[in-house]
Amino acid sequence: MSLTEPQLILASGSPRRAELLKQAGFHFQIVVPSVDEDDVADLGPEEHVRVLSKRKAEAVLRSSDSGVVIGADTIVYYQGRILGKPADADNAFAMLRLLSGKTHQVYTGLTLAETGGASLTDVVRTDVTFRELEPWEIQAYIETGGPMDKAGAYGIQERAGLFVSGIKGCYFNVVGFPLSRFIMMLKEIWHENEIAKWME
Repeated sequence: MSLTEPQLILASGSPRRAELLKQAGFHFQIVVPSVDEDDVADLGPEEHVRVLSKRKAEAVLRSSDSGVVIGADTIVYYQGRILGKPADADNAFAMLRLLSGKTHQVYTGLTLAETGGASLTDVVRTDVTFRELEPWEIQAYIETGGPMDKAGAYGIQERAGLFVSGIKGCYFNVVGFPLSRFIMMLKEIWHENEIAKWME
């Protein structure tokens, strides 16, 4: 890729998003944005992730000379509550007990934006059902450290995958990045020859 061609930039510090993009064959830069999230607390889940994904993409876009920026924001939502990253082990336990035996939603807002050009935002929803969990199972998972850096206190790609009895929608969305919707959005805006420049 020449220096004059736009770089693909992931506006996220999430190691899971980066790993999924790498597995899909994309080469990209990572720039972690700094954005205000305090004013979205009262928004519904779809608007919450839509606004933050756009905000993250735009924050990185402003400092990019030539780039296509990917902004993403993922939340776990259950009965009117957004479940963020747990504050501590007790908070993680409470979240997982809340989700035990229930169906919750995972929303990801995804924004693609190009310097001086096109911009597209969409929201992907996946329904996830947990079986009834025993307290010792929850505690054993917490002791691995897995819940502590994840919304909803779990990673479906980790031991918490044992908790899941059903899923409706995109699995990768629950991991944090809906790959299928991402490539469809790329194809809506950019020609296949341009997309190929960002792939191995």
